[in-house]
Parts: sequence; C-alpha cells; structure tokens
Amino acid sequence: ILTGFVIMTYYLAVMAWSWFYLVKSPSIPWSGDASAYFYSNVLQISEGPMQLGGLVWPLVFGALLTWILCYFITRWGTKSVGAVVKWTVPLPYILLIILLVHGLMRVGSAEGILYYLTPTWDVLTNPSVWMAAYGQVFFSLSLGFGVMIAYASYVKEKEDLPWQATFAGLANSATEFFAGFVVFAVLGALAAVTNVSVSEVVAGGPGLAFVAFPTALAALPFAKFFSFAFFLMLLTLGIDSAFSLLEAAVTAIQDRFPKWKRGRILFWLCLVGFLLGLLFVTNAGLYWLDIVDHWMNSYGLVGVGLAEALILTFLLGTKKLKSELNEHTIRPVGLIWELSIWFITPIALTVTIILSLKGEFTNAYGGYPPLALAIGGWGVWATTIILALLFQKDKMKWLKLLGFLLIVAVILVGMFVSPAAAMGLFGSLVLIGGLLWLIIIDWMKRNKLMPKAVKK
Repeated sequence: ILTGFVIMTYYLAVMAWSWFYLVKSPSIPWSGDASAYFYSNVLQISEGPMQLGGLVWPLVFGALLTWILCYFITRWGTKSVGAVVKWTVPLPYILLIILLVHGLMRVGSAEGILYYLTPTWDVLTNPSVWMAAYGQVFFSLSLGFGVMIAYASYVKEKEDLPWQATFAGLANSATEFFAGFVVFAVLGALAAVTNVSVSEVVAGGPGLAFVAFPTALAALPFAKFFSFAFFLMLLTLGIDSAFSLLEAAVTAIQDRFPKWKRGRILFWLCLVGFLLGLLFVTNAGLYWLDIVDHWMNSYGLVGVGLAEALILTFLLGTKKLKSELNEHTIRPVGLIWELSIWFITPIALTVTIILSLKGEFTNAYGGYPPLALAIGGWGVWATTIILALLFQKDKMKWLKLLGFLLIVAVILVGMFVSPAAAMGLFGSLVLIGGLLWLIIIDWMKRNKLMPKAVKK
C-alpha cells in the first residue's frame, strides 16, 4: 500500500505534464523543437537534483486537478469507479487503433515495426533489463500495490479466479504488445521525416511520450486532433491507474480503522499525497521523479512481490492457502500454481534483485550525486518498510527491536556514511536479515513458540 502511495505522488506529476500538453494542443507550440519545449518550457528544468529551484505553477495546478478528480471518482466507492472505467478503458483502445492505422499509412512505419520485432538477444543477459521488465509487468498488472487485494474484497463468493487472473495477464500483455506496434510505427515515420535511423529516435521514459511522440504527431496531417487525442489517452490511462492506487490505500485504512469515515480518510490521503508530490513539480522534479521511480517501481514493487511470496509460503503455507483459495473459486488451482508461488517466483525474483543490485553498486544510477540517490532511492524505499512495520496491529516486542535496528543501521550508513557500502552485499544481507528476523518473530508468536521468558 505504501509503495503504491509513494508511486502515486510522482505519477500524478506526469499527469500534470499531460494536462499541460493537452491544453496547448490547439496551437502545437512544440512543433519547432519538442525536446527544448519539454525541458525548458514545461519542466523548466534545473541543472541537477540538488538545485530544487521553485515550483512550476502550471504543473502544480495540473497535479491538483488530477488529485481532485481522483478524490471525487473514489469518493463514492467501487460503483463510481466501475462507471468511470466503462468510459476510460475503451477510449485508449480506440485511440490506439486510430494512431496505428494512421501510422501505418506513413512512410517509414514498416522500418519502425521491423525494428520493434527484431530481437536483440544479448540484452537478455543484462539483469537490469529483467528488473525493468518485472517492474513494468508488476506496475501494469497492479501487483505489489495492494490494489488487487483491495478490489478482491468486493468479489462475489464464487468466481472463476484462475481464469480471471489468466485473462487479466493475457489481456495486459496483448495490449502492451499491440501498443508497441503503434509506438514503433510512429517512430519509424518520425525517423523517415528526420532522415535518421529508427534507433536514433527511440527513447525511453518521458522522452518517448513527451518528446518523440509530440515531434511525430506535429508532423502528421490533422496534427492538432491527433495531439489532443494522444494526450487525452495518456490522461485517461493515468487516471485509471491513479484512482485504483488511491482505492487500495483507502480500503486498507478502512480495514485497519473501521470507525474512520471513508470521506475523511480519502481527503487526508489526497492532501498528503498532493503535498508530498510538490517535490516532483519543482524545477528539479524530473530528477527526483527518475530516482524515486527507479527504486520504487522496480525494487519496491518486485521486493513486495518477493515478500508476499515468502510470507505466503513460509508463514501461511501453500497447502493452507490453496485450500482456502479453492473454497472461493469455481475452478480450483492446481500443482502449477503451487510450484509457482512456492518455488519459481521466489527464486526468479531473488536472483533478479541480487544481480540488479550488483549493477547498482558498480555504477551510480543516472550519474546522480550519492546523496540524492541515498535520499530519493534507498531512503524512500527503506522508509516505506519502516512505516509498514510501525502500522502492524501487534505492538513491537523487544525481540522485534533487533530486526528494526538492523534496518535502521543500514539506512544510517546509506544516508551519512557511504551509500555504496549500505547498498553493497553486506548491507543488503543485513537488511534482508532484519526483515527475516521480524517475520520469524511474528511466525513464532502466531504458533505459540515464543519462549516463556520473552512472553512475560
């Protein structure tokens, strides 16, 4: 839940960028130099993360507008969400089809699609590629946020859960694969217009949606219409994700504090989220967004997925979980599911995280200053872990303090001594050891295995 809430604070800053472009679509002011327009006019970017500068007020108002929309959509519960989704989910598909048809009619689109479908096998040996892929899949499927758990509480008593989960995964992958054709058809057309190779116009992150695509759209006939449609699509997709993250946080707090009113919880979440998100609409906002996103969207979500698999496997037990799950589904889960959650998932995620962290120690991400990485990366990620522990129903016993202190020690080393040392193998082992210790103590308490001296 906390990971999703942190992601939402900067995710809505991206929505503010989309509002900016949507409003400016009738005049297409980026047609001359989309890169300069994005970084200078929209972001008003500073020289580095430590030069915060001031607030970029158009983006502040864009973020505020998105928070207000999320508040009212979520305010009336899942019925309101369902009514909104009926309109916001089909719209991006319609726009993607229009953009694909128009893109395929442009010179160079075939080269772009060929580039998209041509595999580069050597990158599969890079652990960071796998970590980025896991992070993307977790994000697009809303895994590790608590969103699926929150919405699952509204599911009917008997549903075909295996089929629903399989369909969601396949539909998500099919949509992303289809969207890839749209992206590279447009990039191929852009490469033909600028007389360069496709590889030279391919960009990731904000450079794709707010530099490459606006450049391509500005060169098309009916540019104003397609620009408006594209940024409207980004907004609808973003708002869909945003209010689902907000719903997860509201549901979790309601379950923890049933006497608290939903409206009041929602108001304070939106207010706190908006205030925290102001960092990402400063002149240095893009830098901090990149740093926090790198850690939370990859290590945060994947780490939560690993923790869930370990907790379900070793604390609840796969047999008990399987039995309870089959009581509430029409089609029972079988051996494949059991092997996945007990063996395949923990090993795959653990290996990927360890190998990716090894690369983090060698090269500082993005060339950012160590202090910025320690605060926006390691610090934010570790803070979510500590807050999650503090909000447990059971009060912390003195044995739990050991695991807590291990985590704090690694954070202090990362903040004030050496981020590289804190994120090295020893620091990672200490952190994992602290977390495992807390899990073991909880398991001993639940199974009444605590020593009598400790119980007193």
